[in-house]
Amino acid sequence: MNTFLQYNPTKLYFGEGQVEQISAEIAESSKVLIVYGGGSIKRNGVYDDVMNQLKSVNAEVFELSGVEPNPRLTTVRKGVDICKQEGVDFLLAVGGGSVIDCTKAIAAGAKYDGDAWDLITQKAPIEDALPLGTVLTLAATGSEMNAVSVITNWETNDKLGWGSPHVYPTFSILDPENTFSVPENQTVYGIVDSMSHALEHYFHRTENTPMIDGFIESLLRTAIQTGPKLVEDLQSYEHRETMMYISTTAFNGTLQNGTDGGDWATHRIEHAISAIYDIPHGGGLAILFPNWLEHVLEDDPSRVKQLAVNVLGVDPEGKSDVEVAREGAQALRNFWNSIGAPSRLADYDIDDRDFDSMVEKTFIKPGVGTYKELNHDDVRDILKRSL
Repeated sequence: MNTFLQYNPTKLYFGEGQVEQISAEIAESSKVLIVYGGGSIKRNGVYDDVMNQLKSVNAEVFELSGVEPNPRLTTVRKGVDICKQEGVDFLLAVGGGSVIDCTKAIAAGAKYDGDAWDLITQKAPIEDALPLGTVLTLAATGSEMNAVSVITNWETNDKLGWGSPHVYPTFSILDPENTFSVPENQTVYGIVDSMSHALEHYFHRTENTPMIDGFIESLLRTAIQTGPKLVEDLQSYEHRETMMYISTTAFNGTLQNGTDGGDWATHRIEHAISAIYDIPHGGGLAILFPNWLEHVLEDDPSRVKQLAVNVLGVDPEGKSDVEVAREGAQALRNFWNSIGAPSRLADYDIDDRDFDSMVEKTFIKPGVGTYKELNHDDVRDILKRSL
């Protein structure tokens, strides 16, 4: 294991009725900007619950709605303008990972004199941010308990991940009932996204990590057991509860303890694709990850074999390491397909015409992959496998 520091300042309120904690966490008479997406929170009652809590502390409320599934810089800029013009004290993200990611960028941008894109592209350091909280309505990204965000600049077709300790949520409210209205396709994407975060952490090169490896394997097995049941019963509190906790744990820092942090090349490639085609993040990961596995196992099948045997139920008897590993990659693809996730770029009408651009955008920041550092030809091979 490597030496490590575990730090996560986010206060997590998990379970039924926890929205009532808002009034304990937001100061009396604060100026609050609530950020949300397409309006589902008004249909399912979450908006009213949140507004009642804010009213109880005499908050002055401003609103920013319409956050996109791949949140855009233009929306971030709108939020920053509101914060600066109105003197906003606190940001409250009510939604899924996209809403939370957008809110984090607004929080940082509101404390910066220039354009928020400077912060996301690391042209300027993030030195401060407005405090923010979250009310989660979609289990997927884990953004409710980390300091990471992904923002798309649609003008340049760039989608970039970034992070800062200044944008950890001060609190996050996770009530599984708030995810009951999430439709089947978004539920599936959330399952894939959560599992992909765990998988990215799993593929590291650090030695002597049996506990973290076992923790990740247990999380993945639980997702495989729970995911199909949830897709069959979208109103199940039990299954929503399990997937919500999986999603948060998969990307709140716990799974990287003592390791090099994992690979993350698959996320980089997906960001390059969805920057051009605006596809669902979970859908892109479902297509790419099994093909990344098949690509890396050709050099070293050991880790993929371990995943295949310990998580995906592949019987290694009488098979070579490469054969077991390949069977594991196919088993992961089969599982995701079985719950309704896509398997090919063609499922989104994507062919190879933009491969050059996708490859270049994957390398917009240097260093793609740690388990296996990829070059341009490697990324092109993974894209070709994904057609």
